[in-house]
Amino acid sequence: MIEFLYTEQLTTQMVQTPIASVNKVSKLEKIKEKSNGLREPLATELHQNTNHFTEEAIQILKFHGSYQQDNRDNRIKRQEKDYQFMLRTRNPGGFIPPELYLTLDKLATEYGNETLRVTTRQGFQLHGILKKNLQATIAAIIKSMGSTLGACGDLNRNVMAPPPTYKKRREYIYAREYANKIADLLKPQTGAYYEIWLDGEKAISAEEDPEVKAARNHNGNGTIFADHEEPIYGSHYLPRKFKVSVTVPGDNSIDVYTHDISLVVILDSNKKLAGFNILAGGGMGRTHNKEETFPRLADKIGYVDKEDVYDLVKAIVATQRDYGERYNRRHARMKYLLEDWGVDKFREKVESFFGKTISPFQPLPEWNYKDYLGWNKQGDGKFFLGISIENGRIKDEGNFQLRTALRIIVQQFNLPMHLTANHNLIFSEIEPTNKEEIETILHQHGIVSAPEEIDTLVRYSMACPALPTCGLAITESERALPSILARLRAVLADLGMKKEYFVVRMTGCPNGCARPYMAELGFVGSMPGKYQVWLGGSPDQTQLAQLYEEKMSIEDLEAFFEPIFVFFKQNREKKESFGLFCHRIGFDEMREFATNYTLGSYKKISKGGCQHRVGIPDEMFDDLKERSIYERRPMTKIVGDALKLYFAQINENEDKIEIAQINENEDKIEIVNMDENEDKIEIVNMDENEDDIEIVNMDENEDDIEIVNMDENDY
Repeated sequence: MIEFLYTEQLTTQMVQTPIASVNKVSKLEKIKEKSNGLREPLATELHQNTNHFTEEAIQILKFHGSYQQDNRDNRIKRQEKDYQFMLRTRNPGGFIPPELYLTLDKLATEYGNETLRVTTRQGFQLHGILKKNLQATIAAIIKSMGSTLGACGDLNRNVMAPPPTYKKRREYIYAREYANKIADLLKPQTGAYYEIWLDGEKAISAEEDPEVKAARNHNGNGTIFADHEEPIYGSHYLPRKFKVSVTVPGDNSIDVYTHDISLVVILDSNKKLAGFNILAGGGMGRTHNKEETFPRLADKIGYVDKEDVYDLVKAIVATQRDYGERYNRRHARMKYLLEDWGVDKFREKVESFFGKTISPFQPLPEWNYKDYLGWNKQGDGKFFLGISIENGRIKDEGNFQLRTALRIIVQQFNLPMHLTANHNLIFSEIEPTNKEEIETILHQHGIVSAPEEIDTLVRYSMACPALPTCGLAITESERALPSILARLRAVLADLGMKKEYFVVRMTGCPNGCARPYMAELGFVGSMPGKYQVWLGGSPDQTQLAQLYEEKMSIEDLEAFFEPIFVFFKQNREKKESFGLFCHRIGFDEMREFATNYTLGSYKKISKGGCQHRVGIPDEMFDDLKERSIYERRPMTKIVGDALKLYFAQINENEDKIEIAQINENEDKIEIVNMDENEDKIEIVNMDENEDDIEIVNMDENEDDIEIVNMDENDY
């Protein structure tokens, strides 16, 4: 750990930061210290007649919710960059009131690039804003009850929560409530934001909860800087970005394991809030060729009563603030503190700030991913409607007029919305009498509202913006993913797996904004036109994917994935997802199969006459499967031996036999071209009322059997 001397230690109430040389800090730490509470040099440079900021001002600008970018599509060699700015909103739980949405939509036309982008942290991004329009844009957002303060920078970012607006499920109500309260607790207190963007004008905002205000200023064990403009953060804020979520048991719509802190609502026997389970130390970012950087899942820390939740959150923040790395920013996220210390030491340090022993983590049900698309009842007679937004981009393009449709709906029905962590949106408070008209508006503008009509690969996918605006992007992401999904779908269809789906996520760099390391299949840009391939995450985002391939050329997509999907089809367990299969089977076997696989050979298996179709009763199939396991012989070998014996008893010279209508209650059995020298046979349960099951023995000398449940309800 690199230790750092804070100037705040000279105050009467000191934080517990160890003292060391001030030289062992990054350049950015000194920029923050000299900024006068995030004011300079940003405030001065904002009014200078330039189209971009200096490096120091750029770093302070991030805390105000903006990144300086340049459009690489417009770059011309030896000419100045096409500087523009991205603005990101801070709206806890993804809540967007109608007046704010209409303002953002208007700003996208007046100052932006005619689009809005839903982020994977339930916020909005505006792209393409020029420096001369930056102040007017932020001012308009503030005056519409919005904010960009703290959406970027080394402090707590947007606090996430499940988006459904259930009115009678108290756990969801508590999750939204405390997402707002934790966001307010950790919100920067500097006056710089309104001084710079509103010229000091006082913003109209909701009155702060007295409970939250009191908790922020409480300093029982050195968690704050007394009498400082920033009581929690001090002059240096945090070592790196900090992310928090609040969710309910079982609802993993917010990627619970990927945050610095995740709170899980715990109710008492009367369905009232008792407290929260606490997880800490998650994070996605990493750097190529730097093995000391890695994605990490959050650990279980314990349970806290509701009365103590603010103090515990502050204690965790103070631990990261005072002991997190401030020299090497690649190692500055709190996940590395937990990785280096271990959970027990981390918990002990948090308890020293907290002043109490943290209670044991309470049992939780299994996590499930939910996207809440389509029509859902709120519980008060009204509805909420989840709308899928491919890659989060709200735009008008050809017959696809999503931006226009959303504007009309908000204007006509004055509906609030909640953005989701999968960059979709939910309209809430919809009267039943308005459902049909809203459906008509969506249909007229080319928007699919029925989730079952959305391709499942698209439905569960995510991509970061990447090129042309993100300065960190190595290669394409948002613009590339639609065609990549279409190509993957075509490969699956060719393999007879047209209903198969899995979670696909893509980023243009290794920083992980779209959380690709939690996906069943993750693409991470490694160089122009090439991607790392990560496999083995779960459908519900509860385990990390692992690196399978360093540099897959996008031109080789079909050739790369055909053997992987064939191997998956042949060796999966019943109802096993692609990600869990990759995790169970291991990469060594997958790579060995892919190395020895001949492209297109699946066509010989499916169309070359070496597989044959017979139907058997369900109970016979169950007996056959049980016997195969007991004898450790392939089912096809057992069936083949039995048929050979049967044919020999009938007539040793006959090589074909047709059995029809054995019993009107029995299934039909058709045996075609049963050559005793064949070693491959397909057995299919042909009962139309039962699931289709395919068993393929690829070699009579091998014990490998493929059992595929083809019922569409299993996918």
